[in-house]
Amino acid sequence: MTWVTWQQYRYQAALAAALFAALAVLLLLTGLHAAWVWHSALAGCAKDNSCASPVGSTLSLGSPTVAALVVMTSAVPLLPGLFWGAPTVAGELETGTNQFAWTQSITRRHWLAVRSGWLLLAAAVLAGAVSAIVTWWSGPYNALTADAFQVNRFDITDIVPVGYAIFAMALGICAGALLRRTLPALAVTLAGFGAVRALIALWLRLHYLTPVTVHYKLTAPFTPAGSYLAVSQGVIGANGNPPASGTGAVGVDGVPVPAACQQFMPKAGINLQPVLSCMTAHGYRGYLTYQPASRFWAFQGIETGIFVALAAVLLGVTFWVLRRRDA
Repeated sequence: MTWVTWQQYRYQAALAAALFAALAVLLLLTGLHAAWVWHSALAGCAKDNSCASPVGSTLSLGSPTVAALVVMTSAVPLLPGLFWGAPTVAGELETGTNQFAWTQSITRRHWLAVRSGWLLLAAAVLAGAVSAIVTWWSGPYNALTADAFQVNRFDITDIVPVGYAIFAMALGICAGALLRRTLPALAVTLAGFGAVRALIALWLRLHYLTPVTVHYKLTAPFTPAGSYLAVSQGVIGANGNPPASGTGAVGVDGVPVPAACQQFMPKAGINLQPVLSCMTAHGYRGYLTYQPASRFWAFQGIETGIFVALAAVLLGVTFWVLRRRDA
């Protein structure tokens, strides 16, 4: 079975290896340049003790095109599940080769275990290799922008892409077993993977652990250290409620100005300090609810575990379907 699996997928594996090699060379060259620019900036600022200034600045580390390509690697975990996983069972059923593969000395369960095992391993290795080079390349960018916790950065680095790839492969195999047709299985794999990723990234991830809430004076905004994940942010009054809607707005978030402070709006212009000082004097304060940067690895582990668990459920369904259905 292992030899048959290799014979069937050897050309796809060679293509994946070639594409990875090309990506690795590109990211190696551009990553070395970005690292040189970043360390040169740090060496320069060390002379005048201003090394806090590069962080969050407009320092350019490289080509925006390469940066966009790196973000696009978020699709890598999906591709093996889409093009290898979805046809695994559906392709056998469509072409009728299951009549040969499943009527020999090899049982359906053994066939599926060996085939899915190697495909899951291949998907995990590919996603892990791409994630490793992307994580290394992203080092200077994460240090500059402190955005390692943000969507399209958290999702493409470290260990979570491996979990995504395992889930995508299991989803493709399961969809093929249920639908018994390759094209519908491709569509379900694509839609299901995108839906689950979006649900977790935009909602569930924010609540893996109880977030931290900090209250601060409006005249002294608070920014957590490092790369943090913001859950919510706003302004509340002394009674804990948001300010009543007024005729003006404070800041880029459009926070309503209470009636007592609206007199300062004509004088404020782009200088918001008079309005903010007035609101602070009336008991208003800002709050930020967030996940600290120190929880990054905990979140990576939790999310990877979620996707691996979902993959296990899908594979269990696949084994059950093949055992129950007639070929």
